[in-house]
Amino acid sequence: MTSSPTTYRMRDLCSLTGLSRQAIHFYIQQGLVPEGTKTGRNMAYYGPEHVERLRLVRRLQEERYLPLKQIRALLDGDAAAVGDSQRELLLEVRARLSAAMRGAEVRVVDVDRHAADHGVDPADLARMIELGLIQLRSVDDGARMVASDGTWLIDLWGQLRKLGYSRDRGFSVDDLVPVHAAIGSLFDHEASMLRRLADVPPARLAEMVERALPVMNALVVQLHAAAVRGFLSRLDPAARN
Repeated sequence: MTSSPTTYRMRDLCSLTGLSRQAIHFYIQQGLVPEGTKTGRNMAYYGPEHVERLRLVRRLQEERYLPLKQIRALLDGDAAAVGDSQRELLLEVRARLSAAMRGAEVRVVDVDRHAADHGVDPADLARMIELGLIQLRSVDDGARMVASDGTWLIDLWGQLRKLGYSRDRGFSVDDLVPVHAAIGSLFDHEASMLRRLADVPPARLAEMVERALPVMNALVVQLHAAAVRGFLSRLDPAARN
């Protein structure tokens, strides 16, 4: 970001961006927004570039539903290069997808309260956040907020804990990392496949994506089930003869 005269105080940033003081401090702590020019222990001034960056971060969260980790990558220039034409095509495809595919309206919830309601203890939640499995949206009046469509992992981990996958038996949130990495690799491959469809009209491409998703989901489920069956069959000596 280029430097410009520092003319705003924190209350001005809140007024200009619609963000709370806690949310702005959180974005600064996460490296999404640079610190202001400090003039005292609890005093700092900010410039128009801070207002611009805060508005951009908020827009990327609320309109593009991007997690903070991905926003930081984009702002730092670390994201994979995507041509302007391809980006426009993908945005048009997204607009043409059904509401069910795009997802319901996203709201934010108190992640600590949600975890407690689903039997996930603070240590497990802290590890999820540390590993980037849960992406905080903001901090509002001291409460840590997360997008409502990002709470499913908390719900499922709570179910596994109730089934007996306990800390005493050596199970931890870290066991989710290989699964997360595998799905990430799969999605990267799926995204690269879209480049082969760059000449398909957006309406037709949106239809193809929408119909292909449940097929790909079923493929993952069946391959996983087949791997489990294969493992169990290898445990039975009679099945090998």
